[in-house]
Amino acid sequence: MANGGRIARTAPRSDHRGVPAGLPLLANDRKLDGRLAQALMSIQAIKGVEIGDGFHAAATRGSNVHDAIHYDARKLTRPTNRAGGLEGGITNGEPVVCRAAMKPIAPLKKGLPSVDVRSKEPFDAAFERSDICAVAAASIVGEAMVAITLADALLEKFAGDSVKELSRNVKTYLDHISEFE
Repeated sequence: MANGGRIARTAPRSDHRGVPAGLPLLANDRKLDGRLAQALMSIQAIKGVEIGDGFHAAATRGSNVHDAIHYDARKLTRPTNRAGGLEGGITNGEPVVCRAAMKPIAPLKKGLPSVDVRSKEPFDAAFERSDICAVAAASIVGEAMVAITLADALLEKFAGDSVKELSRNVKTYLDHISEFE
């Protein structure tokens, strides 16, 4: 019997040298949640993706879904991260949380009924030996896909011709947005 499963990928908060608030540029076709979903859905056998509490939030009242904002005398905080670090397709400084659902892989011990495409005659598909679960491998691929997508958004926003210039641009931006915390 083959098994499916779920994978989760989390990129840390911006104050832990993670994903800064404000990625990427604001453009409807470049929303980061859509890009992350596409990257994860491109992995073989992935059949569903959620950002934050996505699927749970769909069955919940709005007042129980949105993340409140507080100020604790030093900075703005959020007691929850139901949005998964993305609001309106842009990072909000909280950890970016993505989950993907993977279907069981195709080979089964008992072949399913099928049809010969030439003769149109029914037959049972042959058994082929394989792994019973590919979720662990998909998790590694998912981590890479999320990292590549976040790196692309970082480069899109901060550009630069060298790592030194990119680092300077990120530092300047982080210094600027710290005024609003």
